[in-house]
Amino acid sequence: MAPRHEIAHVGHVELLTPEPDRSLRFFTQVMGLTENGRDGDSVYLRTWDDYEHHTLKLTAHDTSGIRRTGLRASSQEALERRVQAIEDAGLGIGWRDGDPGIGPTYLFRDPDGHELEVYWESERYAPPPELAPALKNQAQAYPARGVCVRRLDHVNFLGAEVEPSTEFLQDVLGASPTEQIMLDSGRVSGRWMHFTNKSYDIVYTRDWTGANGRLHHIAFATDTREDILRAADIFLDNGVHIETGPHKHAIQQTFFLYVYEPGGNRIELCNPCARLILAPDWDLITWTEAERAKGQAWGLKTIESFHTHGTPPIP
Repeated sequence: MAPRHEIAHVGHVELLTPEPDRSLRFFTQVMGLTENGRDGDSVYLRTWDDYEHHTLKLTAHDTSGIRRTGLRASSQEALERRVQAIEDAGLGIGWRDGDPGIGPTYLFRDPDGHELEVYWESERYAPPPELAPALKNQAQAYPARGVCVRRLDHVNFLGAEVEPSTEFLQDVLGASPTEQIMLDSGRVSGRWMHFTNKSYDIVYTRDWTGANGRLHHIAFATDTREDILRAADIFLDNGVHIETGPHKHAIQQTFFLYVYEPGGNRIELCNPCARLILAPDWDLITWTEAERAKGQAWGLKTIESFHTHGTPPIP
């Protein structure tokens, strides 16, 4: 098993959209992210308390989905060790120049085909005067626009099978599972993985279509649960499709709201944004099919689209 804590956190994601103008308005005016540069068909966006250059790279494309997920290593030495482990696993793609604000980046794939990158060098965000915060330990002034999400919290991938990719994260990147769903057949249909003390950073859930490399959702953290309740009204006012919630998950106990952004990608708002796992000998929690059939924490049944909708769409 790889050493723990050699991956510090999920740094950013690149999201594809066939509706670039509408998606950009959604993320800036409705979600409250701040634009921090453009490059060709891509726009770099950041949450207000992200210390790095960008949180989200939004790229115009002929379909939806996630192109790449960025992981920051905990040091240059950790980066080199993880790259060697990835290459030994036979899933490396190679080095490339990073996007703005990011140093040399190593590209690779998980066993299901999702593309990821790992890096160490990262430029601290320096806000212009109009975005300078009054509190010096805050990356940027609170924008007071739309939902005003604070940071990227986690990524939930869909996979044809859950076990190979989660075992790859564990054996090669040093992640650990905190909770999982075990079907009566013995197959794992969902597994929540973490790198440090958050209860989860990357989730894999089984894709009922059997497809590879798709996205279930990306999640942004809010300051409070009340922010999510207010967000539901904001989404309603802006014609954003609310899929399910506000409600509370049984798994991980996250208060949630799921919507579709205009390009079709599922977006979650979450709070508490992943519990802290302080026990170094945490016991993996397994949920059975019967337990999951009871629904979410307060009894709401999981809606059908939660199992069938993913991006890019399957014809």
